[in-house]
Amino acid sequence: MSRDLSVTGTLAKFVADTRWEDLPAEATHQAKRSLMNFFAVALTGCHNETIETAFRTLTKFSAGQQATLIGRRERIDALNAAFLNAAGSNVLDFCDTHVPTAIHPTAPLAPPLLALGEMQRVSGRDLLLAFVLGQEIECRIGLAISPSHYNRGWHITATCGVFGAAAGSGKLLGLSPEQMVWALGSAATQASGLCECLGTPAKSVGVGHAARAGFLAALLAKENFEGPAEPLAGKQGYYNALAETPKLEALTEGLGAHWEIMPTAYKPYPCGFVLHPALDCVLDWRRDHPDDAVEKVVVIGNPLMSLRANRPNITAGRESQVSVQHAVAAALVTGKAGLDQFTDACVNNPEVLALRSKVELRQDPAIPTVAARVTVATSGGKTYELSQPAARGSDANPMSDKDLENKLRDAAANWNPYHDIPPLIDAIWSVERSDNIASLAALTVPRA
Repeated sequence: MSRDLSVTGTLAKFVADTRWEDLPAEATHQAKRSLMNFFAVALTGCHNETIETAFRTLTKFSAGQQATLIGRRERIDALNAAFLNAAGSNVLDFCDTHVPTAIHPTAPLAPPLLALGEMQRVSGRDLLLAFVLGQEIECRIGLAISPSHYNRGWHITATCGVFGAAAGSGKLLGLSPEQMVWALGSAATQASGLCECLGTPAKSVGVGHAARAGFLAALLAKENFEGPAEPLAGKQGYYNALAETPKLEALTEGLGAHWEIMPTAYKPYPCGFVLHPALDCVLDWRRDHPDDAVEKVVVIGNPLMSLRANRPNITAGRESQVSVQHAVAAALVTGKAGLDQFTDACVNNPEVLALRSKVELRQDPAIPTVAARVTVATSGGKTYELSQPAARGSDANPMSDKDLENKLRDAAANWNPYHDIPPLIDAIWSVERSDNIASLAALTVPRA
């Protein structure tokens, strides 16, 4: 691997030096869209059984009540709030996706920024700036080793999200370029997360840890807690320790001109994003053929679909979120792909179980991750060839601002039908005019 021992320093200086005026309007608007989606998925997951267990465990060791837990009346210390809010926003696989890397960037990034907004005064402009920069860093670090890193079994949301949390938190803390390098170093030594944990509660540990660890790295750096000069490309740094040969140009090429927040996808379905193009196909087909009995389904997708979601023999709702066979069968049986389709009950539905065995998965490297081809054969002898070139919600086929508003409205209605959610929607769209973001998370706290 060629050495460039200034690469971390270049990223650190970029984060420290970039100002609000340097951001294009489309990047700040996309940040607001990501926050809208974040609050929707955080409200959806805030009382999930996995999060309840994590809360009961962590609250035993928390002496502080510095920060809000989204969607809950309880408060907790800022570091553990970052953990729980990150885990809660990702627990149901309903969060956003950076299409080129498959990183879910907002889950580990937004929670520490919101927690910091309750520890110190943070303006809306500063929040958006830190958010855009945090996503830039985590996604560029991931781009340099995509797709090999994810394909090896590292959960890239956690292993790269920790850098986003450190960079974004460090920006709000006003770190110098040198301190930012130290923060990225402390983040690098904590980077972890395994794809083997997908479909289990352990996945949430990696995502929550990324938020808390990156936050801690920035807090330590603010106190001049030193780290290595080149934690990313150093001889025993992040990339070498992972046995990767990174594309170092991905870290800095177009830095400040091309923004990685732009190719962000938002999910209409609460499951792995690689499943979405196939779901689009079969849902559209079922709408037009409500009474046809299905004999066989062949799904052809990018190899990542097979690598992450070829799981025909699942037994639990959590596993179903990353099973092509289940997602397709459940959509064809129920005509829907919502939260109810990824539960233990749906996994054990006899009709879904029977159809799951008739779903075959194939791979084609020429198909993008956001696309799929599907063949549906019916018992009446007809065969239908379906295709989706760009999944709904992808950067090439995006959800509208109104779609994202409605996603938050629906999430709020299911979480607490009596809660007044429009003030939060208005606050997100106008956040750059706020001089104190502490009220954002507070707008999700249910009234007694």
